[in-house]
Amino acid sequence: MSSDGARRRDVTVADVAKAAQVSKAQAARALGNYGAVSDDVRARVLAAAEELDYRPNELARSMNTGKSHTIGVVVGDIENPHFGLATRGISDTAKKSGFNVILINTDENTAAEVDAVRVLLDKRVDGLIVAPASSVETQHLQRVHDSGRPLVLLDRSAEGLAVETVAVDMAGISYESTRYLIEAGHRRIAFISTLRTDVPYSEGATLDSSQISDRLDGMQRAFRDAGLPAPGDLVRLNAGDAESIRNITREVLLQPDPATAVVASDGLIALSVVETIQELGLKIPDDVSFLMYDDFAWTRLTTPPLTVIAQPVYDMGAAAAKALIRQIEGRPPRAARPEFSAKLILRGSVGVAPAAAMGSASAKGSLEVQAL
Repeated sequence: MSSDGARRRDVTVADVAKAAQVSKAQAARALGNYGAVSDDVRARVLAAAEELDYRPNELARSMNTGKSHTIGVVVGDIENPHFGLATRGISDTAKKSGFNVILINTDENTAAEVDAVRVLLDKRVDGLIVAPASSVETQHLQRVHDSGRPLVLLDRSAEGLAVETVAVDMAGISYESTRYLIEAGHRRIAFISTLRTDVPYSEGATLDSSQISDRLDGMQRAFRDAGLPAPGDLVRLNAGDAESIRNITREVLLQPDPATAVVASDGLIALSVVETIQELGLKIPDDVSFLMYDDFAWTRLTTPPLTVIAQPVYDMGAAAAKALIRQIEGRPPRAARPEFSAKLILRGSVGVAPAAAMGSASAKGSLEVQAL
């Protein structure tokens, strides 16, 4: 094997010092931009480093300085466009401040999240942004907070953990969107989520996700205020892969007392739900109304375009990164934290409930007025 084909060993500070004809200590100071070093020595060292294609050992540097200029990010499902957009907001903001990002996906599994946090701490990240898989099992995050390591929560809160959290008030927007469906005559409203539970949903049950808990609380409050029973039998959790989402959608739409509207808790669920509705030969919104959380470009390209609950996901990611960097740099939190709110965007996927359509011209008129 030729020397050109052999794997080159890493160039060290000693190699740079030898090529620049200076001491190793001088080379280290010039490369690290610290301590006293003459302009001549600095120029020779930097020229030698460029000639040898020297790359600094970031781990060694972080051990010396206590800073790695790296942020660890832990999310539940990077395939979900919600987290993809939030992560883009984090990485764009981090880059502007000289930080790199290490991202770990947990598949919404708490044990995987515990391991992810450990791995990132072992890599000496300067701080962590975590979208907790569980808002209840958060002892590992409490330990991070107690250790003094900068920590920010994204999208979901954690019970009893007093750290900066960047999230939207889901209960309020869920209430608003459910009232909108109720005013259109819908009484059988299905809610489909990927949240994992060991037992079927029951009203008042403690759920792992603060986001899903708040959304369901908002739905239940809207039904109570309307003097109607909430359709708890149509709350379906554990919607994992595309096939399970299709099965759940068939169940809620084909049972004797079917759902007349379906709410999807994220974009991935929405795709499978819409596909299943089409496979069943049903039309949106004539046969079933549809509403989803998050607004993506494709939601405006369907026929009809989809009614959505839009969240400022990119801005939330950017705000989480800014909050974490402030902690890392030892600066106090902003006096007024940015408040984020979701917005119900009315398009064409919600119509009058089929059972109410024949004698409900007033409900239809009300719905058309709201959509203007």
